[in-house]
This record gives sequence, C-alpha cells and structure tokens, in this order.
Amino acid sequence: MEKKYEPKIIEPMMQKLWRDLNIFKFNPKTQLEIFSIDTPPPTVSGTLHVGHVFSYSQMEFIARYKRMKGFHLFYPFGFDNNGLATEILTEKELGIRSEDMTRKEFIEKVQEVEKKYRKNYKKVWETLGISCDWSLLYDTIEERVRKITQLSFLELVKNKRAYREESPAIWCTKCATAIAQAELEDKETSSVFNELIFKLKGKGEIKIATTRPELLSSCVAIFVSPDDNENKKLVGKKAIVPLFGQEVPIIEDYRVDPEKGTGIVMCCTFGDLNDIEWFKAHKLPLKISIDKNGKMTELAGKYQGKFVKQARKEIIEDLKKEGVLTDQKTITHIVNVHERCGMPIEFLVTKQWFIKYLDLKKKFLDNGKKVEWHPEFMKVRFDNWINGLQWDWSISRQRYYGVPIPVWYCEECDEPIFADEKNLPIDPLQDKPKVKCKCGSNKIKPEEDVFDTWMTSSMTPLINAKWKEKDNLMDKIFPMNLRPQAHDIITFWAFNTIVKSHLHEKNIPWKNIMISGHGLDSKGKKMSKSKGNVVFPLDVVENYSADALRFWAASAKLGDDLPYNEKDVATGQKTITKLWNSARFLEMNLKDFNGKKPRKLRAVDKWILSKLMKLIKKSTEKFDAYEYSHTKMYTEIFFWKDFCDNYLEFIKYRLYDNKDKESALWTYYFCLMNITKLFAPFMPHVTEKIYQELFRGTEKHSSIHISEWPKYNSKIFDEQSERAGDLLKTIVSGIRQWKQKKGLPLNAPLKKVVIKVDKEYRDELGMIIDEIEGIMKVELAEEGKASAIELTDYVTIDILQ
Repeated sequence: MEKKYEPKIIEPMMQKLWRDLNIFKFNPKTQLEIFSIDTPPPTVSGTLHVGHVFSYSQMEFIARYKRMKGFHLFYPFGFDNNGLATEILTEKELGIRSEDMTRKEFIEKVQEVEKKYRKNYKKVWETLGISCDWSLLYDTIEERVRKITQLSFLELVKNKRAYREESPAIWCTKCATAIAQAELEDKETSSVFNELIFKLKGKGEIKIATTRPELLSSCVAIFVSPDDNENKKLVGKKAIVPLFGQEVPIIEDYRVDPEKGTGIVMCCTFGDLNDIEWFKAHKLPLKISIDKNGKMTELAGKYQGKFVKQARKEIIEDLKKEGVLTDQKTITHIVNVHERCGMPIEFLVTKQWFIKYLDLKKKFLDNGKKVEWHPEFMKVRFDNWINGLQWDWSISRQRYYGVPIPVWYCEECDEPIFADEKNLPIDPLQDKPKVKCKCGSNKIKPEEDVFDTWMTSSMTPLINAKWKEKDNLMDKIFPMNLRPQAHDIITFWAFNTIVKSHLHEKNIPWKNIMISGHGLDSKGKKMSKSKGNVVFPLDVVENYSADALRFWAASAKLGDDLPYNEKDVATGQKTITKLWNSARFLEMNLKDFNGKKPRKLRAVDKWILSKLMKLIKKSTEKFDAYEYSHTKMYTEIFFWKDFCDNYLEFIKYRLYDNKDKESALWTYYFCLMNITKLFAPFMPHVTEKIYQELFRGTEKHSSIHISEWPKYNSKIFDEQSERAGDLLKTIVSGIRQWKQKKGLPLNAPLKKVVIKVDKEYRDELGMIIDEIEGIMKVELAEEGKASAIELTDYVTIDILQ
C-alpha cells in the first residue's frame, strides 16, 4: 500500500472499478430480494452546491448499506427538466423567449441547454460516488415520461377525477400562471390597515379597515357577523363604495371576525379565500379589478393599466383627498406568496384543469399511516397539510414549456376532444385530433396550457416501474421500498405522489419515506447563488476528497439541517488518513498470515472483539431505522478511541516481539475488516481501496460494496473480557500519566507496578497482568497493597522505577 492516501488518484480509480464490475446495475431477472429507491430527480436550474450534496449523500448511505445487506438495488436517477426553472434557465442562457418559436423548437433549445447542465450534474454525482444505475436514467420531459403523464391525465378524465372549470384560481401575476395550493408559501410582511368611510344609502356611514384599497372597484358586498349586536342592525341596508360609487348590500355571515378591524368587512372578487367562499355562498356578482399580469383592469377606471403597488399608492392619496381615509395603522401579517418567485398571489377567475380530491382527504391520511416515516415526527407536516386543504389540485399552467395537456376544444361548443391513448405523447399545438367534435363541427382549437410540473414528478414511482408499458416492473418494484426527499417538499412531492398512486393503483407509492434536512451555509442560512453564500462540491473534493464531504453529510441526524463547516470536512479527511495508516500498519505485519482464527485468544483480544460486536449490533439497528448518523458516530468513536488509541497500542509489543502474534494479528485483521465495512456506506472510496488491498483475498467478493455487512455474533460477546479490557485501559492510562509527569518517555522501562483492586476485579486483573508488563515495559506487575496513585474508586497503583 502507498505510504500516503491520494484521493485525487484513488477515488476516480475506484469509480472506474465499480463501472467495470457493473456492481450497481439493476438486473430485473435477479433472484435476490429487490430494494427500490424513488430517487429525487434534481431540477435542472443552474449549478449544484453542497446543500444538494447533503441530502443525496444521505440516501446514498442507505443504498450502499442495503446492498451490503444482500438486497439487489433498483436505484435509478432522473433529471427534472420540465419545469419553469429550466425554462427560465434556457431563456437566460440563450437570450431567447419561448413565445418567439414553436413549442417543439423551444423544447429542443431547452434540451440543448439542459444537456450541458445535466453533464455537470452527473459529474458531481459520479465524483461523489453516488451508486445509482445510470442505465435507468430518465428526464421528466422525455417522450416516454410525457406519455405516462398524459396517460395519467386521460385515466383521471375517464374516472371523472380530472375536470375543467371556470372558477377562482390561485394566480401568480409575475409568472403569469395558475398555481396549486402546494406552491404557496407564507411570508411575513408589513402592511397598512386603512380605515375608510363608506356612506350608507339614505343616511349614515360605516367604517371599514382594509389592507387592499386597490380592490375597491371589485367590492360586491359588505359583511357583518350575526353575533355582532352593534353592527348586525346594518343587515339589509346598502353601502356606497368610496371613489367608485357602486351600491353594495350589507349581509350577515358567520365567517366575519367581529374583533378584527371595525368588525365590518368588504367582500371583493377576489382578495382572499373568504371572498371566494362568500362569492359562492351568496351568489354575488363577479367583478375583476386585476388582470393576469398584475395590472388594474378597465373596472378600475383611471387606475387602469397600473401595477397593483402603484395603483394602491394612488388610490390611498385620492381617498385622503376625498376625506374618507380616517386612520392608518402599520401592521405585520402573513401573506401567501408563490414559492417560486416570492410574488404575493391573487385569485382570478380563469378556465383551468383540476384533479378532484378534496373528498379523499381521509383516504390520503390513512395512506400516510401505511407509510413508515423516518423520522416519524415529519408525518405531522403531511397530516397538517391534508387537514388544511381547501382547493382541488390545479394542474394546468399558462406556460409554454412542459408536458402538453392532450386535448383540443370545439370552437362551436367548447367541448373537449381528448387524444387517443395509442397516439401519445402528443402536442395539441403540433398534432391534430383524428375525430370531429360530437356536435359535428370540425373547427378545432388546441389546448395551449401545459401540466403543472408536479403532475409529472408525482408519477416517479410509476415512471420507474414503467407503468402501462409492456416490459413494466410493477410486480417487482411497486410499491417502492424508499422515497428519500427533503422536508420542504412534503406538501409537494410526497403528498402528490401518494395522491397519484391512490388514484391510479389504489396503493401507497412506497413503504418508507426518509426525510432529510438542508445543508446550509456556515451561518445557518439556505445557500443561494444570488446571496453569494454557495459552496461548490467539486471545490471541496479538490481540497479534501469526496469521502470527506460525504463524512460531513453523515454528521446530521435524519431530518435535521446542517450548516457547512470546513472543520467537519477536515475531520473526515483525518479519519480517512487514520484508516489508511491503520491498514498500512496491518499490511506490514501480514507476512505468513493465513487468515485462520487461532484456537486461543488473549483477554485483550476478546475485549476489543466484544466491543466490536456491540458496535455492530447497535450500528445495524440504527441503519435499519434509517438513523445512519448514529452508525457513523458510533463507528468513528470506536475506531479512534477503542481500536486505534487503545487496542493497537496494546498489541504493538506482541507484533514487534512476536509474542502471541497470531492471536493479535487475526484480531487486528478481523476488527479492521469490519470497521472498514461499517465505514463503507459513508466513505466508499477509501474503504474499497483498503478492501482490494487487504481483504478481498479472504472475502472472495469483487467489491466491498457487495460484500456481507458485519454480523453480530453473540458467542463473541464476552462481558468479563470487556471488564478486563476496560480495567487494562484504566491502569495503562494511569501509568502513562505518571511517566509524563516524571518526564519519562512512554517506552521507559519500569521495575515494578503493584496494583490493588476491589475483590470483584481480581479475576479480571489476573487476565491482564502480562499485558500490563508488555505494554508499559514493566519487569513485574502484580496484585498487592498499593496506596500511592488512586486511579478510580476500585483501582490503586504503586510504581517503582
């Protein structure tokens, strides 16, 4: 073995070895039990940072562990390139606009840009040693996936779960598209409560407080609470809206909070969800003041064409001039914004496609219970989301790029004409329907909208299983074993996938879900290129190694966020170096080693082996519970403290003096092989190299990553030997400290050490007397009366030079 471990040379060498051996390739004809992973397809939107590496490494730990546990892995990879993020990236990169060309031409442009970024993405994952099967790679915009998405839609139409309706929809004026409830984010923002005077028809006036005076032109009613004794006398009267002059009825409704503002609320179509509920419940007229681009409509009169923010400013000034603005209070409140761009959302009436699922909320909650959540507390987010659902899933988007909705419409009667399944995938802008409308008209217009990107992403288990394809894997991998994902997309990806699997297969999509946290910058902030706080993974690998970066990612408990700290990476690199040096020291002593276990082992050998068994037992239990960070921590502590600092120091004299060397060497070999395997999921490159150099000959497996995970052997567990070994640690440590205080080198010879122990430790002391002599260069170590140095409440020693 080389004196120094060189990751720049060895890591690519090990990756080539894995490729040459094809050890990560999925074989659908395997006789082994399959473990399938629904790998998150990263969004192609720019450059990867260590935050991305954080969660992808964690699923990778599980993959390598399961492989060593004897499972055959179905571990695919995908790229999510059908969303708005990839569309924006392409326009920016090429200096083009999607609307200036056909959809087909634009998709080709996107694929041109995406190809470059995908190459960079793949390089990062390969450099990190991600052990997926690249032959299973898919894109969310590729033909096969477009077909599956469109098939899903047509089946939902057939089952009366997909419908088109003109109704209030959540709208982002910046992205100019409808969005789903799952795409909303709560943002705390400051605003102003404006108290306005509304004249009553006839005589009198009332006061109403609002944060959105720009919606006055779409005010259609005034509401008071039926429990508000002071204001309910207004019911039946009419109020006149300031500036715009329309007369609106005053109505009672239980949704009004009499404690909020003046207790009197205006209903505008639409300012919030309450407005929509009132609109439907009381059959109110529809007035739209804001258009799809966030500008005021002709209903707003002289404010027409102005963006909301500017219109609000001018309307407030005019209200002041009219003398109807009586008070203003600055408040802080929560506003719904589009998670993609941060723009406050509006509610507009448009024709959209929806998936009907509000009636299935209980079923989704039940399905959530059937999935094992790791960590378990993350399920609360899933349950809370479902309990708070108020909208069916809006699946159509007014974007240019994405999976087209396979439908046309009759220009005469607006009846939808759906594509034939056998012709999928289709693009209505390019393809024509094969049939006329039911009304007999052949005047057909294409659907221009595309699907919400989650309409496709929610199909990843079915995409992987080749749903409805001739060579499908549904019986082999569905439901999948594991969905790994971050906590911020539980309401997006996890929920929508459970929805789709229930609607199509009446089943859960996976048996386990593993929720990771986020890799953050050193100050605990989310990494963002615009903030300038991004750490690039390939830079870290260049300075340290892929294994060291993975070591950092393994430091956080599942579900926890972790700030990036270079010291943690450096610690990983030190562990790699220590492991390598331990292996080299073993190799130096392997001459004439036959690999056979000696008939008799010394107490100190039994001590470390017993400790190892306890490590294997609890490490395996934690890995089975997806608590990989505990396994990493336990192994790290055992390796540095028990194995290197103690056991290797204890046996050096036996290796040098050839005293019971066979027993020491076999124990050394056995322990290091198992330690290397326990580290393998976290640090795959250095462990593979050590395995190839030292252990492959006795193991007979071509790679450590398809070798057998260490097994707990209760027969090796030896409580008395553990007590003896721990006693040895205490005594040796005490003698070392005494030598240091005296200014003596640790290998300085001593004449005699007298050891006094409590009677319950006498047998154990007898098991290690010769070890004390050999390790600390003592001519004679014996039990007797000692009073000089009290090491613990049960051990005292005297030392003679």
